[in-house]
Amino acid sequence: MLKRAVGIGMAFIGLIVGAGFASGQEMLQFFVAFGIRGVIGAVIASVLMIVSGIAALQLGSYLLAKEHTVVFRRVSNPWVAWFLDATTIITLFSIGFVMFAGGGANMAQQFDWPVWVGAGLTLAAVLVAGMFDVNRVSAIIGAITPFIIIFMVGISAWTLLTSDYDVAALDLAARQVQTSLPNWWVGALNYLGLTAITAVSMTIVIGGNMLDTRTAGLGGLIGGGMYLALLVLAVVALYLQVGTVGDDELPMLTLVNGVHPFLGVVMSVVIFGMIFNTALGMFYALGKRLTRDRPERFRAVYVATVLVGFALSFVGFRDLVSYVYPALGYLGLVLIVVMGVGWLKRRKRIAAEIERRHRLHRLARRRLDPARAFNEEHAAEVRRIARDSVLPDAELRQAMLDEVDAVLTADPTVDYPAAGVEEPRTSPDGKRPPPAGKPEA
Repeated sequence: MLKRAVGIGMAFIGLIVGAGFASGQEMLQFFVAFGIRGVIGAVIASVLMIVSGIAALQLGSYLLAKEHTVVFRRVSNPWVAWFLDATTIITLFSIGFVMFAGGGANMAQQFDWPVWVGAGLTLAAVLVAGMFDVNRVSAIIGAITPFIIIFMVGISAWTLLTSDYDVAALDLAARQVQTSLPNWWVGALNYLGLTAITAVSMTIVIGGNMLDTRTAGLGGLIGGGMYLALLVLAVVALYLQVGTVGDDELPMLTLVNGVHPFLGVVMSVVIFGMIFNTALGMFYALGKRLTRDRPERFRAVYVATVLVGFALSFVGFRDLVSYVYPALGYLGLVLIVVMGVGWLKRRKRIAAEIERRHRLHRLARRRLDPARAFNEEHAAEVRRIARDSVLPDAELRQAMLDEVDAVLTADPTVDYPAAGVEEPRTSPDGKRPPPAGKPEA
């Protein structure tokens, strides 16, 4: 359970720690520009993001959602669901093509390459990785994330240890940072909305691929907690060096280069990985949404949207972050309210569904284990659980059998906590029961 939750948490961070975050440009414009109050705003935004992540992952898992409209329609009325769907589609595409601009800016700042080279490399990576299924995509996103965590924590700690703490001078320098936001609390709320609307679609898809809703929620808690630490550390580090990095397109890269040029090269590669992460997540979720009625067309639509996004990416990274991101952030606040209310209203139902699925998981493991008896009483319990579940009977049973089979294949010794008392694997005399058949459940 914990291992799977950590994997979900890493994938979640990979979605929200994109080009703007890893480069430092988002933190500069949304928080550092407002001085010490911006640091307070970063704490508030990241705490609220933990709740938003848990809600999106659990709602996706609760409904086994394959794309975001499944959740939107259940937590709001048709008109609001349509609005959220439209804004999410716009966001996925917008953030996706901003990532191409970030890829170009990254390579241009570090290696003096033409912008189109970095953007082209990002394009090639996104096109190739998008041909995999959602499990492979989630694994790719999660695998790259630890590297940015190591670098963000390392450079932030170094900056905190080596910087001067003249708050008056730092606040004066911070006011020179270009931002289109009016004050610190609007910046915090806007960043929260931007992050939520950026991540919600792929987060729902990742949650929808996890039948265990409790593990999905734990993944959101783990990922959100790590995100809080990363965001606050990065904002404080950039604030302490705002006089040096305030005019750079990738201020975090400047900090790393200040420690050692070789580390700057490595950081540039890591930033490229995070840019790739976010672009992949955005366009993958967009392709899933646009082909929900024609899933066989996913690859063609995915390639087409990626190419159009690449063509639109040459406006400039800093300008795109300055104007596209705040506009999306205001739309994201509406999404947070609707999703939050929908999640809170369903807390009891989600909790009951979690217990049902845990019990069904144990019954499914019993059914698949030739050394354990599975009788008509067990089959009747399966039918009762399926009848009470929020999911259609056949979908729930098949999803459970697939998940248990995959878990047993990967590690036959693993066992998940569940409601009630675990049936003994041995009889009272210490002997295993004889193999039983597998009646229809």
